[in-house]
Amino acid sequence: MAQGLIEVERKFIPGPGIEERLQELGGILEHRITFRDTYYDTPELNLMRSNHWLRQREGSGWELKCPGASGISGPHTEYKELTSEPAVVAQLCEVLGAKGLGDGSMAAVLGPLGLQEVASFVTKRSSWKLVFPGVNEEEPMLKVDLDTADFGYAVGEVEALVQKEAEVPTALKKINSLSSMLGVPAQERAPGKLIVYLQHFRPQDYRRLLEVNSSTEDTSR
Repeated sequence: MAQGLIEVERKFIPGPGIEERLQELGGILEHRITFRDTYYDTPELNLMRSNHWLRQREGSGWELKCPGASGISGPHTEYKELTSEPAVVAQLCEVLGAKGLGDGSMAAVLGPLGLQEVASFVTKRSSWKLVFPGVNEEEPMLKVDLDTADFGYAVGEVEALVQKEAEVPTALKKINSLSSMLGVPAQERAPGKLIVYLQHFRPQDYRRLLEVNSSTEDTSR
């Protein structure tokens, strides 16, 4: 697999006063933005069923999230993020068993790979960054995103980006500590926006994912 940053995150249902609590903890509001995400997969959902999530974000390009390898269980997710278009194409070809397309652009391979739009929605997001007192300046700060999708679902996520699998346990410890300070129940597992979208608007696809992975409701996308 092509190299990419490892995203460790935990989703939660934001309660009232969450932004005030972030400010109390020293959180800094980075920005408030609105964007559209469009997700792609094959008609058989071969990507999602193998825990790969292909997204095109308006103004930001393509991203493919691939399952991480730490093997640490809990109410969090770990994904390797690929954002370079050649890396995304190469990984898609590997996952979908396609040969001879590795040098193409995303626009060129969508059709040959059988990829089609499965979901598209707009999200309003406020992004916050926090650093724990005494943390080494070289260590990545935690990021908290508070999202509200245009179909009415609100979800938050605490996230850290690391470069090596060996850094995942430390990042996860920080994520869980901040989640606790934000009042998130220890075992809360909040579904991601895409899963809720499929549940509401493409229930047949949602059920197909459940057949493959009974923890689909906990997945991060």
